[in-house]
Amino acid sequence: MSGSRDLQKIRNIGIMAHIDAGKTTTTERILYYTGKVHRIGEVDDGTATMDWMVQEKERGITITSAAISCFWKSKQINIIDTPGHVDFTVEVERSLRVLDGAVAIFCGVGGVEPQSETVWRQADRYKIPRIAFVNKLDRIGADFFNVVAMMKSHLAAQPIVLQIPVGEGDVFSGVIDLIKMKYLVFDESSLGARIEELELSAERVAQASSYRNQMLEKLSEVDDTILEKYLESQPIEESEIKAALRKATLGVKLIPVLGGSAFKNKGVQPLLDAIVDYLPSPLDTPPVKGINPKTGREEIREASDDENFCALAFKVAADPFVGRVTYIRVYSGMAKLGQSIFNANTGKHERLAKILQMSSNKREELKEVHCGEIVAVAGFRATKTGHTICVDKHPIVLESMDFPEPVVAIAIEPKTIADQERLADSLDKLADEDPTFQVKVDSETGQTIISGMGELHLEILVDRLMREFRVKANIGKPQVAYKESITKVAQAEGRFIKQVAGKNQFAVVVLEIEPNEMGKGLKFVNRTAADKIPKQFIQPILDGIKEAMLGGVLFGYQVIDVTVNLVDGVFDEEESTEIAFKIASSISFRSAAEKAGPVLLEPIMKVDVTAPDEYVGEVVNFLHTRRAKISGITKRKNLQIVSASVPLSEMFGYTTTLRSLTQGRASHTMQFAHYEQLPEQITNRMFAGSYIYS
Repeated sequence: MSGSRDLQKIRNIGIMAHIDAGKTTTTERILYYTGKVHRIGEVDDGTATMDWMVQEKERGITITSAAISCFWKSKQINIIDTPGHVDFTVEVERSLRVLDGAVAIFCGVGGVEPQSETVWRQADRYKIPRIAFVNKLDRIGADFFNVVAMMKSHLAAQPIVLQIPVGEGDVFSGVIDLIKMKYLVFDESSLGARIEELELSAERVAQASSYRNQMLEKLSEVDDTILEKYLESQPIEESEIKAALRKATLGVKLIPVLGGSAFKNKGVQPLLDAIVDYLPSPLDTPPVKGINPKTGREEIREASDDENFCALAFKVAADPFVGRVTYIRVYSGMAKLGQSIFNANTGKHERLAKILQMSSNKREELKEVHCGEIVAVAGFRATKTGHTICVDKHPIVLESMDFPEPVVAIAIEPKTIADQERLADSLDKLADEDPTFQVKVDSETGQTIISGMGELHLEILVDRLMREFRVKANIGKPQVAYKESITKVAQAEGRFIKQVAGKNQFAVVVLEIEPNEMGKGLKFVNRTAADKIPKQFIQPILDGIKEAMLGGVLFGYQVIDVTVNLVDGVFDEEESTEIAFKIASSISFRSAAEKAGPVLLEPIMKVDVTAPDEYVGEVVNFLHTRRAKISGITKRKNLQIVSASVPLSEMFGYTTTLRSLTQGRASHTMQFAHYEQLPEQITNRMFAGSYIYS
């Protein structure tokens, strides 16, 4: 990647989709056709280049996003292959934060599936230009146009079809390019490397012309040049169509849609053409914005090597050969090996000990890194995911990333004293890598509790502890990560008047707390005058509130969604200190929380069960026994999809039960939706210590 100065020739893209839609298989074909690898790897064989972890090879799924670089038609394509399983959605989130464009892959049979919607919304949030690839058109039941219709209805997208399939299912033979009006046939003896562009038969011309007109109509809605020529029935050149498509794609007005079968080596080269033709270079994206920590003012950084250096750390990983590596996306400027770099979030300097061009789990050492590049660097000690690195004379803090709270927890304890230190060190490394993995020690039991996004997430992390870090440990059963909140307004005073180390400490804080909107977290409002509590004590008061919220008054779970009003207080010029106000505010919050109708909240999951018609009754009945709220049942050919909201505590072991209910013919997906108040009878049983997890 380094050495290239023409930013127009760079494409930083992500491959995103629902699990088993064919992301990694498509990426393997991209690497083969671009000459990056000389043998096609397969997910099912455990030989996929991008799925290099032992756990990925064994399970046949992508767990961690992998970066690789290849070239196509003189353009450099830097690819991040992201996971499709909802438990690893953080990998998608942090990848999309630094990418310029994305390829969304949809299964020709399954269409827009739940995780497809999740990653699409993530891309919407970052306004990322996308193209869509409808994969697996060789499968029985594949329906290209149904997937396009689902993109409109499920994603509120504006798809524009650039190809139509010739045959579907086992008679799928190729695609018709609506821009060139050619029938593309992929030679099987060369694994699809050779493509024949055939003239269309009279029958196919009629069908293709109809879809081409639809394509031009769609394009004329967003491009005046195309509109004028289309209305006047003038010939429209291929270059004009592509220019208009590129402009509309970059503006996220249209989503070009292509089709094929990556596994059967059909349709991947046209996808590569679309990546270089329609997805943005670093110069096509708006200049990055950030805040200067010295002045508090917004600043921008243009995509140029001549700008001041600025990059975002978006991932931390433990490399078995290099040690701790930090993946960065460079937005402006350049940096050289050995250079001292400033972390604008921590205010500390880091050294570029090594600059690595990563190709999945392989690496190549570089001497410098340039604008627009994505590399891994070794030598950073304190830089974490979301931190901005820059030059200290021109500091800037870029917008960081928000990560969801973990919803499942398990207890873990070392088997021997020798394992104790190794366990603590290993857990720190895993938490450093993964912002959705949390570690804490229960103050009452002394147990180490690890929390994650789901059972599979924790299963993978525990497996890595055992194999990669060689830790022997006993693992408890999964438990739900409950939260606490309040239901009414309450007020309380917190006093801290004490002598510490021979010095008097004095502070009085009065807080009024009330429920906040669901999902809005903590809202802090200072209603006091400066003569009541000086400005320098406001931050310690807020810190005390946040600390108190870490452990609620019912069961010690974290308190969420609360508005805290600082209404009064007393300070003493001689005896008041920051620590005194922090402790007083913590006392005040806990006292108020006890009077504010505290309640227990449980995580509610959005669950979609796909089952054959004959098993839908059993699925619905069983979900009802799990306190589910059925939100809808949709028909898809000979299958039905049951959508429901279900408490996470009721979903443990559901995979096994579902398999047994439907003779292994149903599947389900599950992702976190929101927190909801736990029914009073269950809360009472928890107080009585009689509640058993399902």
